[in-house]
Amino acid sequence: MYGYTCSDIVKEFNKYDKEPNKYIKQWTGIKPKTGAPYSCDIGYERFLGPEIFFSPEMYNTNFTIPLPSVIDKCIQSAPIDTRRALYKNIVLSGGSTMFKDFHRRLQRDLKKIVDARIAASVARYGGEIKSQPIEVNVASHPIQRFAVWFGGSVLASTPEFYGACHTKAEYEEHGASICRTNPVFKGMY
Repeated sequence: MYGYTCSDIVKEFNKYDKEPNKYIKQWTGIKPKTGAPYSCDIGYERFLGPEIFFSPEMYNTNFTIPLPSVIDKCIQSAPIDTRRALYKNIVLSGGSTMFKDFHRRLQRDLKKIVDARIAASVARYGGEIKSQPIEVNVASHPIQRFAVWFGGSVLASTPEFYGACHTKAEYEEHGASICRTNPVFKGMY
């Protein structure tokens, strides 16, 4: 409701410090058990919540890799001929991606990583070899909050789904090792 993703955290702090009355919101409600009214001020928290995805080191020094870098690393791990299509079709899912402007910030930060890699590649070859720009598109859609559930329900409604499931009898016959095989991906883990 009040949370959003900012484009520059330092500018956002300065904005709040200069005009706190304009940006600090007040939340009021009633405690469900006691029925007593309460209120709380929401200031920096409005933009600091989503910032954990882009600057995780602010919250915990054990986790320092931002979401755009994780996505980039995943795409770079894919076969080279699929990477352009993957960068072009990044789909958000889950409630934590619902913050206002989350998709814009993710797309911008990911584009910076990709462009820096291309520039480094061009510089490495002295500008003799030019690389085609890579389009980065992060899609935000109306059902992204429930997209994982929706995708699972669509998969479960297909006739092929039951061929990928293991029965209780199979589990009892083979034990827990049957859970490490996946007929959909034709592999053993």
